[in-house]
Amino acid sequence: MERLWTKPYIQMMVAMLFLFTALYLLLPTLPLFIKQLGGSESQVGLAAGAFTLAAVVFRPLVGGLVDRYGRRPFILWGLLFFVLSMYLYDWIAGIAILMLLRVLHGVSWAFSTTAVSTSIADIIPSSRRGEGMGWFGMAMTVAMAIGPMLGIWVMEHLSFQSLFLLATAFAAASLLLAYPIRIPFQPKDGPRRIQWFEASVAPVTAACFFLAVVYGGITTFVPLFSETIKVNPGTFFLVYAIMLTLIRPVAGKLSDRYGAVWVIVPSLAVTACALLLLSVTDSLLGVVAAAVLYGIGFGSAQPALQATNLLLSHPDRKGVATASFMTAFDLGIGLGSIVLGWVSQYTGYPMLFMASAVSVGISLLVFIVFVRRALLQHRTPGQEQVAR
Repeated sequence: MERLWTKPYIQMMVAMLFLFTALYLLLPTLPLFIKQLGGSESQVGLAAGAFTLAAVVFRPLVGGLVDRYGRRPFILWGLLFFVLSMYLYDWIAGIAILMLLRVLHGVSWAFSTTAVSTSIADIIPSSRRGEGMGWFGMAMTVAMAIGPMLGIWVMEHLSFQSLFLLATAFAAASLLLAYPIRIPFQPKDGPRRIQWFEASVAPVTAACFFLAVVYGGITTFVPLFSETIKVNPGTFFLVYAIMLTLIRPVAGKLSDRYGAVWVIVPSLAVTACALLLLSVTDSLLGVVAAAVLYGIGFGSAQPALQATNLLLSHPDRKGVATASFMTAFDLGIGLGSIVLGWVSQYTGYPMLFMASAVSVGISLLVFIVFVRRALLQHRTPGQEQVAR
């Protein structure tokens, strides 16, 4: 069996743990900082949107560039500007300048994470891609669990200045860890035309988009829903993070051994069940059970879809394929929050979760009809299990 746990792989995982932790430090605290600056509710949303929109716009550009010129320069420059962005928050004194900084921050996020995710695909052995992506996703999972709690603690017991300096330190640690890593890359001969889109992965990105719509709704509205039924808003996400941590390595191995179809199809079905359960629950037990199911379903489907995305992409266009996948995910989260917000406002939380289940159903339908067909067409000797 090819070796997965190499030094570059471990260094990159730890680097991303620091990077995601830096980002998640700001997730619950930045709205409070904007309020302190005199900002309104709409400006809180605009600040979040500016970051996401900048990342969505620049990801396709970065994907083409990393395929043409290599991964390392974009990892290092992206991380460097990410560090700079974090440091500059402490110098912000007005909303207008903050919005400009959010755009710079979003661009640096697009550069660094797209290049890193592409480089991970180069480092992980192809025969263990599902497992490798599952473990790599743990960096985000752990950061999601500790970052918001740590950010709130620092803000309450110290200051916003301390919060921004801590986030800067985490981002700098990520840069220092990534700097010595040598990533395999061989420039290809031929025309220097940069690709902006990888058509072969369009079905996978579509399935990812509809799954991400649900993720956007869950992260935005489950805390509000939990308060209406007198359940601690953090309960769902704590249980979800635990299940995510447990399931991702297992699902990755199963995907490598038995094929993506055998993991993704039941995982999406379980995710839909979790959302249907949320639509009818009014108790702590129901929220916990839904969190368990959602953690198992989403935690298995997302890395398996990402591994499938890389499998179907052209070997010379992994950067574009990765950018397409991450753009679909970012766009799904952003649009999901908006659209499901309208659903919640006019019909209530039960219909919001039912609409989310429908979105997962569309993702499942796209996968079965289009992605599975693409896997069967792509199948080569020695890869028969992938498309089963």
